Amino acid sequence: MSNHNSKEKPYKRVMLKISGEALMGDLGYGLNPPTVERIAREVRSVHDMGIEICMVIGGGNIFRGLQGSAQGMERTTADYMGMLATVMNALAMQGALEGVGVHTRVISAIPMDQVCEPYIRRRAVRHLEKGRVCIFAAGTGNPYFTTDTAATLRATEMRCEAIFKGTKVNGVYDKDPKKFSDAVRYMNISYDEVLQKRLEVMDASAIALARDNNLPIIVFSLDEEGGFKGILAGTGACTVVNH
Repeated sequence: MSNHNSKEKPYKRVMLKISGEALMGDLGYGLNPPTVERIAREVRSVHDMGIEICMVIGGGNIFRGLQGSAQGMERTTADYMGMLATVMNALAMQGALEGVGVHTRVISAIPMDQVCEPYIRRRAVRHLEKGRVCIFAAGTGNPYFTTDTAATLRATEMRCEAIFKGTKVNGVYDKDPKKFSDAVRYMNISYDEVLQKRLEVMDASAIALARDNNLPIIVFSLDEEGGFKGILAGTGACTVVNH
């Protein structure tokens, strides 16, 4: 299929990482269907540009892993529960994407054959080549790793050209922009600076993995309508983390 704007396509294949909390909307927990549908339309608008899309969604809206361990639950058990929460979010997003006409596969690091596919790298690559959105669920399949690290790992395995981290703010700031009116947004920042300043972009292992594989991380606001497509089209505010 020829794509009329293929000349302008900035990336061939990208990873979109969003938190589970992004799916809550104004609810305190769980899924807010209008919010899930809005994000699905954002993804479709980028998919329509002919860009291949991978996704990883956190599980924090359903299960806060660290809270569980703080209340006496074993960390590994809490982490596995968090991984299962990401499968629920992935299925919700798959339903919303297919509702707007985008073929989608949910691929889980923990096999659940009735619900989704197991993770087989070459098969996942094939889905992307056929224009399907691949949502990678259940993290890395291991406790002690966040979904940020899982997103970076899958992005590396899938040879994505960038990770787009959709958050509630339009980039990385030197301090919390919600609390400080003089907070300054970085246009570009290095992986090492993010680690040294402990900026909350992603956890340290995800940043280190991205750095070691030359994978830029683009932090942008998912709350702004048309934000994902806008960043890819070169408009809109964001922070690029790279060397």
